[in-house]
Amino acid sequence: AAPETVRTPPPAGASIRLRSVGDVMLGTDYPKGYLPPNKGADMLKGVADWMADADLTFANLEGPFCDRGRSSKCSPKATNCYAFRTPTSYGKYLAEAGVDLASTANNHAADFGRVCRDDTHALLDELGIAWSGPPGSIASVKKNGIQVGMVAFHTSPSSNHLNNPRTAKALIEAAASRNDVVIVSFHGGAEGNKALHVPHKRETFYGENRGHLRKFARDAIDAGADIIIGHGPHVPRGMEIYKERLIAYSLGNFATYGRFGLSGNLSVGFVLETELDAEGRFIRGLILPTRQHGRGVPAKDDENRAIDLIRKLSLEDFPDTAPVIGQDGRFAPRSSE
Repeated sequence: AAPETVRTPPPAGASIRLRSVGDVMLGTDYPKGYLPPNKGADMLKGVADWMADADLTFANLEGPFCDRGRSSKCSPKATNCYAFRTPTSYGKYLAEAGVDLASTANNHAADFGRVCRDDTHALLDELGIAWSGPPGSIASVKKNGIQVGMVAFHTSPSSNHLNNPRTAKALIEAAASRNDVVIVSFHGGAEGNKALHVPHKRETFYGENRGHLRKFARDAIDAGADIIIGHGPHVPRGMEIYKERLIAYSLGNFATYGRFGLSGNLSVGFVLETELDAEGRFIRGLILPTRQHGRGVPAKDDENRAIDLIRKLSLEDFPDTAPVIGQDGRFAPRSSE
């Protein structure tokens, strides 16, 4: 009847400062001509200090790191088909930028088959980056005496399945039973400049079920999640606070070289900082605005587009639960008074 193990409680007053970014695809060798200059070494240089300045850093990997494999997704002559494969030599740039946690739950994870998905996970293991994505996978790391779990979801059964509430609930409950703080990441929602708002219903895109994200996020917190990090629409979306937990519905594109549209708000991204206490309650946050230039190289944005956009969207979509967002990007729960 003895438990498998007994976790030591976090130290009194312990907290976690998490920084998170949205979609990351550092270039693809398929088709030819979409790899950045200098073998990708400069892709994250302009924002790496913002990424690394945290206790833990999270990123969504939009596609595999692999040097082999075949894509059955696109024919050689296809002009409107997107399959990504980033050379494994580029993986070190994530580690150098401080990435500790990665989602591989998205519609590009298997662009070059199971072999490349496995190669991606092997590379992340080698780099010391914990990951979640395939069905049943839960990442776990320890920082500041706090055990942190992360479960990444996508709207497909090829990953932890966002659209299967029963298994999603079970996974989150399992993560909560083994960790002090649980991060839930999801890749879902419609895409593009018209997808800035979070609807009160299930979203579809090109006939695909992209999830009822308001319901999923709140159900995830009810099941034991402490922060929800969304990505997938390729544009930022608003934020809300539910049961003292933060829900960020989309972090947008962050570093997406060559194959992504970057018009309008598709080029707007940000580094999201959140401070959580040892029980996962949201304390305060910071929006560090970025924008992609050229073919998709991220840089710090002096015009603060992401701050103003997220404030606007949060107030429009979540008038009763949006955090208060200052002009400098700092945000916090509303006063209870």
